[in-house]
Amino acid sequence: GQQRDEFSEDFVNDIMPYVEKNYRVLTARNDRAIAGLSMGGMQTLNISMSHLDKFAYVGVFSSGVFGRRAPGAAGGAPGAAPPAEWEEQHPMLDNAALKKGLKTLWFSTGSEDFLLQTTKATVEMMKKHGFDPVYKESGGGHTWLNWRDYLTEFAPLLFR
Repeated sequence: GQQRDEFSEDFVNDIMPYVEKNYRVLTARNDRAIAGLSMGGMQTLNISMSHLDKFAYVGVFSSGVFGRRAPGAAGGAPGAAPPAEWEEQHPMLDNAALKKGLKTLWFSTGSEDFLLQTTKATVEMMKKHGFDPVYKESGGGHTWLNWRDYLTEFAPLLFR
């Protein structure tokens, strides 16, 4: 069976409603962005591609879709293509109507980052499903210096 993604469930079912109830925020899709770095980048993809109707802007920094692997099992390592079951668990990847409302799908990873191939494979998977992702490769590795720059470049794209 499908493995539960408790983080994504908590984010969508608890955190988002809490923020919307307790803070003055706009709640339309065009007013929502989500971004994450490293493991948070994969969580960003899990959340946004399961709830594409809720987000118009998606940023993935130094990350992509990677599988979980059991000790000693092959596959799922950084650099491998996204696991087929991830695509199967995200049927919104092929929802043309929802893709129209996605204004930005933005990826950036450093040329020396151990997740570089994972990012590239994820960008190619998104293209295969008809998305038009932005992909930027910087210098450097899996570092705060890069993530700071990615946020500086991604943030001005939001809410336009």
